[in-house]
Amino acid sequence: MATATTPITPLPSAPTSKLSHLSQDEQDALKAAVFQRLHPRAYLEKFLAEGVRPDGRPFDGFRDVSVNVGSISTADGSALVRMGNTTVVCGVKAEIAEPELDKEEEGFLVPNLDLPAMCSPKFKPGPPSEEAQVLSDRLNQALLASNLLPLKTLCIEKGKAVWVLYVDATCINYDGNAFDATLLAMVAALRNTTLPKATYNAETGQTLCSRKTLRVPLQLSPSSPISMSFGIFDSKDVLADPTSFEEPLLDTTISIILGDFNQIVSVSQFGSATLIAKEDGQETRRDTLPKCIEVAKARREEVANEIFTQ
Repeated sequence: MATATTPITPLPSAPTSKLSHLSQDEQDALKAAVFQRLHPRAYLEKFLAEGVRPDGRPFDGFRDVSVNVGSISTADGSALVRMGNTTVVCGVKAEIAEPELDKEEEGFLVPNLDLPAMCSPKFKPGPPSEEAQVLSDRLNQALLASNLLPLKTLCIEKGKAVWVLYVDATCINYDGNAFDATLLAMVAALRNTTLPKATYNAETGQTLCSRKTLRVPLQLSPSSPISMSFGIFDSKDVLADPTSFEEPLLDTTISIILGDFNQIVSVSQFGSATLIAKEDGQETRRDTLPKCIEVAKARREEVANEIFTQ
C-alpha cells in the first residue's frame, strides 16, 4: 500500500552540499524519515490530524492478509500468514505421551511463539523475551477458550496414551500485531494437521502408529477463532491492526476474538477503552469497546470468507 503524503512540518534544512546529489523527492523522504525517528509521537499526530495513518490506511482499516498452508513438509501441519509486513510461520508436531492422572482422556495442546532477533531490531538474541512469553500464554488461553480442538479428541487410550500437539510459531518479520497474525497461523496450521492412526497395545503397553499413507485430520470444532486488535492513541483515536511504529505510542490495546456466527470468545483489554473529547469547552467521555466489537465482527466475516472457505 502506498505511503500517504500528508503534509509534515518541515525540518531544518540539511546542508545543501550533503543532499545535493538527491532528488527533491528523495530529500523530502529523508527529512520525513529523520523526523519520524526523532519525534515519533509528533509524526503520528501530524497524520492523524489529517484523518489518515502513516501507511495510508483509515483509522479502522486493516492490512491485507494472506494464508498459505502445508508449506513445511516435515511438520504434521503448517501455515504461513502475512498480515501486512508481519509474517508468521507455524508448524505442528505430534508426539505420544501419558495423560495427566486427573485428566485421563485429555491430550495436550502446547502453543508457543518465538520472536527472534532476526524479525525485528526490538528483539535481542537469547532466551524468549517477556513479550513472547506473554503472547504465548494469551494464545494458549485463546485456543482453549474457543474449544477449537477438544482435548478429549486427542485421546488414544484412556489413562494410557494421548497425543501432544506442539504448535510452534515463529515470527520471521515483525511489523506489529503479532497476536492476531499468530493466532490465525495457529488455527490454519491445526486445520491443516493430520495424524497417523494410533493403536494402544494393552499387552505390550506400547502405542503403535500406522505406517500407511492414510492420515486422519484433527476433529476440530466448527468454530475458527480470529482475533482483531485495536489501539487507542492519546485517548481520542482508535487505530485498527496497529503497526510496530504505532504500538509503542498507544495508551490502550484491545483484542477481540470471535468464533463462528461472530460469537465473542474473549476480549482482552490493556488500559482504558474510554475516549475523551472536548465539545463546546466541555469534556465528553465515550466507551469505544462496543464500536470495536462492531468493526471486529465485520472484519471477521471478511477474513473467514476469504481464507477458510478456500
